[in-house]
Amino acid sequence: MGNERHHTPRLLLRGGLVIDTAPHPVVHPHTDVLVEAGRIAAVGRDLPLDGSDTGLEVIDARTMVVLPGFVDAHRHLWQGVLRSAAVDASLDGYFSRILGDLAGRFTPADVHTGNLLGALDCLDSGITTVQDFSHVQYSPEHTAAAVEALEEAGIRAVFGYGYPVFDESARQADWVRKARTAHFPSRDARVTMALAPVGPSFTPAEAVREDWLLARELGLPIAVHVSAGPVAMRPITALREQGLLTAGTLYVHGNSLPDSELRLIAESGGAVAITPAIEASMRFGAPMAGRLRRAGITTGLGADAVTSAPGDMFSQMRAALMSSHFDGDRDGDGDGLALKAADVLRMATAEGAAALGLGEEVGSLGVGKRADLVLLRADALNLAPVAHDPIGAVVTAAHPGNVDTVLVDGRAVKRGGRLLYENLGGVLAEAHRATERLGASSP
Repeated sequence: MGNERHHTPRLLLRGGLVIDTAPHPVVHPHTDVLVEAGRIAAVGRDLPLDGSDTGLEVIDARTMVVLPGFVDAHRHLWQGVLRSAAVDASLDGYFSRILGDLAGRFTPADVHTGNLLGALDCLDSGITTVQDFSHVQYSPEHTAAAVEALEEAGIRAVFGYGYPVFDESARQADWVRKARTAHFPSRDARVTMALAPVGPSFTPAEAVREDWLLARELGLPIAVHVSAGPVAMRPITALREQGLLTAGTLYVHGNSLPDSELRLIAESGGAVAITPAIEASMRFGAPMAGRLRRAGITTGLGADAVTSAPGDMFSQMRAALMSSHFDGDRDGDGDGLALKAADVLRMATAEGAAALGLGEEVGSLGVGKRADLVLLRADALNLAPVAHDPIGAVVTAAHPGNVDTVLVDGRAVKRGGRLLYENLGGVLAEAHRATERLGASSP
């Protein structure tokens, strides 16, 4: 059980094509990255080796692209066992089939399997941090199973405690308090907690106030889906009027919000997570990336639901980049609001980290930050020759099969193209059993 971790006090990635992402993406060819005690200790060319240090492991990165681990700013990990179960479904169909039918059948064991499978899928494709919007908390046992799976996988995560959409009886403040005390004693842990309420777009003002005050009581950040209605047509304005509009809140989607609502998010110090593949397939509205850039809002990317779209960050970056060309210059005046590849890569790393409140810890290669890193095979046929535009190549040409090595806190969770989790076969077998029991497979 657990993850096979190779703890190395010191690790040197030698001679890679390094891409840092803060303050803006920049390429450093033939560059070393030194890792000590799980953090980045130095980045530079020809870092000196101490020949007497037998504890130093050197990885030849000369044929690798080295970059910060990707940050998925919005994902429902419990749906890992429901992959592709609603590919052709509308939003209403997704709500009916996934949230209305299948979610209520999930046992704690199913949640554990879904979260573990989903987290390992993230790590396999280079996502080292994920915001797990877990709206399947039917009992404290479901919560315990979800958090245990995140710990077991070895991923960095912000666990968003969410209420089931169609079960008002599961909206229990005492369960949230219990989870905060039982599973998240330290704010510096690899897995931390947020509250993920249904929010002002979909619930009455009194329930919203109760949830936001509970988050304040417990010192938790908030992640919440937002749209124009059906309850509050101006949900951000509704929060402001109740005195609940605070910095550090992560708003998800928001495609139908007017620019005036986006300005309130920006002024309040909030952030937005967009999921361009899902937002397109389920017709949430016009693409958001250009509008958010224009409003000056910190923006992260997410895969959202593998029931209906790809789970890797390469797919999300491409969806964001391509769709931004339709959104960023809507009036045709050539004002340059469409994203560039560097903008999208930053959303997938540094901005995503900032959106989750983790910008001081992960998302770029600053000295002192946690060593959450991804190494891509630069000599793969679909990437070579990478030298023309390495950032553009990562965003438009790379795929999960190029991910050679993944580090979290300086420990390898993937090496040589292979996940190091010791019981992957067992997880897959459990996922198949859960699918059969839930009746989620095709007839």
